[in-house]
Amino acid sequence: MSRTARWRLGLGASAVLLATAALPAPAHAEDVTDYAITVDPSATGPKIDKTMYGVFFEDINRAADGGLYAELVQNRSFEYSTADNASYTPLTAWTVSGTARVVDDSGRLNDRNRAYLSLAAGSSVTNAGYNTGVAVRDGEKYDFSVWARAEAGSTLTVTLQDAGGPLADARRIVVKKSGWTRYKATFTATRTSTAGRLTVAADAATALDMVSLFPRDTYKHEPNGLRKDLAEKIAALRPGFVRFPGGCLVNTGSMQDYSEGSGWQRKRSYQWKDTIGPVETRATNANFWGYNQSYGLGYYEYFRFAEDIGAMPLPVVPALVTGCGQNKAVVDDALLKRHIQDTLDLIEFANGPATSEWGRKRAEMGHPEPFHLTHIEVGNEENLPHEFFARFQQFRAAVKAKYPSVQVISNSGPDDAGSTFDTAWKLNRDAEVDMVDEHYYNSPQWFLQHNDRYDSYDRSGPKVFLGEYASQGNAFKNGLAEAAFMTGLERNADVVKLASYAPLLANEDYVQWSPDMVWFNNHASWNSANYEVQKLFMTNVGDRVVPSTATGTPSLSGPITGAVGLSTWNTGAAYDDVKVTAADGGTLFGDDFSGDASRWTHTGTGSWTVRDGSYVQTDDTAENTMVQAGDPSWHDYDLHVKATKKSGKEGFLVAFGVKDTGNYYWWNLGGWNNTQSAVEQATDGGKSTLLAKAGSVETGRAYDIDIKVRGRQVTLYLDGKEWGSFTDDKPAEPFRQVVTRDAKTGELIVKVVNAQSAAARTSVDLGGARVASTAKVTTLAAAPEAVNTETATAVAPKTSTFTQVAGKFTYTFPANSVTFLRIKQK
Repeated sequence: MSRTARWRLGLGASAVLLATAALPAPAHAEDVTDYAITVDPSATGPKIDKTMYGVFFEDINRAADGGLYAELVQNRSFEYSTADNASYTPLTAWTVSGTARVVDDSGRLNDRNRAYLSLAAGSSVTNAGYNTGVAVRDGEKYDFSVWARAEAGSTLTVTLQDAGGPLADARRIVVKKSGWTRYKATFTATRTSTAGRLTVAADAATALDMVSLFPRDTYKHEPNGLRKDLAEKIAALRPGFVRFPGGCLVNTGSMQDYSEGSGWQRKRSYQWKDTIGPVETRATNANFWGYNQSYGLGYYEYFRFAEDIGAMPLPVVPALVTGCGQNKAVVDDALLKRHIQDTLDLIEFANGPATSEWGRKRAEMGHPEPFHLTHIEVGNEENLPHEFFARFQQFRAAVKAKYPSVQVISNSGPDDAGSTFDTAWKLNRDAEVDMVDEHYYNSPQWFLQHNDRYDSYDRSGPKVFLGEYASQGNAFKNGLAEAAFMTGLERNADVVKLASYAPLLANEDYVQWSPDMVWFNNHASWNSANYEVQKLFMTNVGDRVVPSTATGTPSLSGPITGAVGLSTWNTGAAYDDVKVTAADGGTLFGDDFSGDASRWTHTGTGSWTVRDGSYVQTDDTAENTMVQAGDPSWHDYDLHVKATKKSGKEGFLVAFGVKDTGNYYWWNLGGWNNTQSAVEQATDGGKSTLLAKAGSVETGRAYDIDIKVRGRQVTLYLDGKEWGSFTDDKPAEPFRQVVTRDAKTGELIVKVVNAQSAAARTSVDLGGARVASTAKVTTLAAAPEAVNTETATAVAPKTSTFTQVAGKFTYTFPANSVTFLRIKQK
């Protein structure tokens, strides 16, 4: 640890040494500690609901098809389309031997399953599965099925093989002279392979649809079951709820249905009625994340899975305001009323008796008993708060009128702060909404700085659902930062009622978003460091907070220091007249680009050239094209830049306080598809937003940008007018704790995060509580950069016992660790 880092601990080892250097050595050296925790067991802290922590399942990173949904055949219904992905065809994942074509005509299986395969006599098709192929294990059974019809009858030969030969005995299926019929067969694997291929050959002309292969051994239910290892990892978390299905899936694309009247629209929001009933009748859809979603894992499977793992279902429905970069309000009263009715029908599907219209459909699918739905969320991260809230109020009124006990959850937009966030919260607060969903993805430093985020929230206002959060990485340092933040969530359990890390799952070969909690391929899965942190908290919650305090860190001192930079993101831009002036008026740097750009260092992507007296970045598809100039030791200065957008999707980025490529501040003007501007701080490559406002940048217009840095305060000016200011003086506190009580076991649970590279000797005062001398200890400790992989588990819990517990005792928490001590009260 550096001298600076030790000084910023305040009450860390160096401070103790400085304070005692002139004194005699103490009689008991173990009494000299870095930190102190004081517990007040006589005080009553907030109650923690058993649903406090849950999971959010969204079909991103192929979390469903190719993931939790156990189907082994990719594009089983020949429905892939360029609407899903520009590279797709109806035969993506299939290879043809002979003659085969995908047909969309009146001979289809049904209206909502519109494409099928016409296979000529003597021809075959072979499916490549997901990742490296169809994965099978020696001795296990796999259930094959196909819908087929043949005008003159035919025989299908179905084989499962890899490059080494057969993986199971071939199966023959006789297709009778009749209409569409479902045929089945079972394979028993004769050896293990991760590169299998499923082939269907026909001796006569045959139409095929819904070509399927499922492992017999799925989670709890078959057929149409869930992949066992992934489901078991989720179940092992013991989540209190499962949020589903999105995310961007519910608030992007068309809000129309999948019907002839709407033109069979493929790019639709996720609508629950598309996803129930027999799988061969479910609609297909273009997934927002760039692939096809079959809806084989639909709302029925979701409700059933939540029930299986003892979790509360928490569905999310469209609010008819798009987000995730689309940001449009749908103006169609009839469509709005239809979606509101769909929401009421969803509640009936979940809770209604088997004699009701939608309860009967649930019973027909195999579940006559209700699923006990208590919460429903409307919308997701809408960036138009007024338009969203006007529609939300209509949903809420309709639900409350028919189902007054169901909580209706709103949201506060896509960020942790800013004008959208503030406006949304005011609307929610004024309307006395039950609960508001907050989302944010920030740097580890932000999470270490904001443990107190909810300390000042209104205790009588709407409750908080932290529906999506993560610290932008899967290393243990990310898990440590999230753990530190979670102690603050628990301390504020009277405000924060629900919380879920996101995203949950990622197939390593189909990643749209990272980090993720559980990683997998077609044959294996592994827990991230973040998963281990979540599991430790989720399985050791307790039911009430026991008030406690701990020594902490003083405010940051010393000025913001660093060089300056220019960048773009999916934008072409020109910069000119860069000036850096010291606080005393002296010139530190100036460049009008009348010559070359030799004083600038290009550290990002893109293409920079000096052209017509400006420094121009011309690649409007490149992200983070940073160039830097100046001295990293600069402080207390004024930066002036003239910037003009030339082309592309966003605006421009002006950086200050630049230490290196992963540590800087920048003013992002016209970011987020040119919808808002913000000051972001990058720390070790992870970014967090310090200040944000709505606004866009005009193409071809020259803007004067001025940034005034004084100490740790920054003031920003746009065209001579003050745009905003902030002070960055919150410490990234490395030592955090919370104490809860488990009434069922009679234990105090002391939860401590030590996110620093030195052990933390800590005095613990249990406030007179009578306790057993032995505590059960669970510890996560690893190097900050440690990452779990398929083949190596660097971050895993270790259990032990500590036998020196008393009313007052000392415990040394390891460097870079999360430690839970379960202490039995007498």
